[in-house]
Amino acid sequence: MSRKHDDIFNDVLNGLDETETREDGAGRAQTRFLKRSTAMSEQVAGGRQEKVLRLVDPASCVMWEGHNRAYELLTPENCADLIEGMKAQGQQEFPAIVRRLRPAGQGDGPEFEVICGARRHFTVSWLRANNYPQFRYLIEERELTDEEAFRLADIENRDREDISDFERARDYARAVEAYYGGQQKLMAERLQVSPGFLSRFLQLAKLEPEIVAAFPSIRDIKELHARQLRPLMAEPGAREAVLAEARAIAEEGARLAAPAVLTRLKAAGKVTAPRKRSDRVVQHRDGNVSIRRRGKSYVMEFDADLSDAALRSALDLFLKERKSR
Repeated sequence: MSRKHDDIFNDVLNGLDETETREDGAGRAQTRFLKRSTAMSEQVAGGRQEKVLRLVDPASCVMWEGHNRAYELLTPENCADLIEGMKAQGQQEFPAIVRRLRPAGQGDGPEFEVICGARRHFTVSWLRANNYPQFRYLIEERELTDEEAFRLADIENRDREDISDFERARDYARAVEAYYGGQQKLMAERLQVSPGFLSRFLQLAKLEPEIVAAFPSIRDIKELHARQLRPLMAEPGAREAVLAEARAIAEEGARLAAPAVLTRLKAAGKVTAPRKRSDRVVQHRDGNVSIRRRGKSYVMEFDADLSDAALRSALDLFLKERKSR
């Protein structure tokens, strides 16, 4: 501790012995004083860190453009647990992490950008608009680089089930180029995750737009889905069939549940390119689609429940093969 700090504490603590015999009220005041002096000592010595929290109007905050959550997909339904929790507590318990956009009182527009706390921001905003105007947004302001902000947001949300695999994958794909020069190994080290873990999510981010559109929401797309489709997408014939089926699902507009979407895509992808055999032009992996030559004619057989998209894909493959001969 510097001489200056020693002098400050000597002045603050001077005369404490003289107050030990005062009345109870003075004694309680003295106890508070001692606690305060101890806290000051800890802070000067580096053993205590003070944080400044603010309660603000959520309208003064915007989401950071690098935020890993799709804010537009937040609803009262998927934030119901947080809404009910804040109602019960009467306040927001944990502060959001923000960065300042402009000096206080200068300029117009949002004053802060939210690094962590999108669901809390949505919840407070919703409560204020739905008969709870007393709620305010609890924030902690920090100075962070973009890379530090990315890592902080990732650490906070990595194990949370309310952020989807696909949201995380998109965030990783953006970050690996923006902050790590495309070096996956460096990014894995900075995030303290295995290279395999990171690679799987980066592969998920490459999922074709047609397949993404086939699912009811990006929040329903899992890393496992991309892993199961990857072998099919590596084969040209199967890839075409999967994409055709994905477009068909999206056009139906029925918004199937994610497991049903995956089942249909995998079934369509089992149609493979023809092998060079005179008696079989197109063969489904499970034997569900085949075109066989009988003399001067062809006979086509397929399962009755095969989708139109998969059937068209099989015919297209047959015609391409026939034309190339």
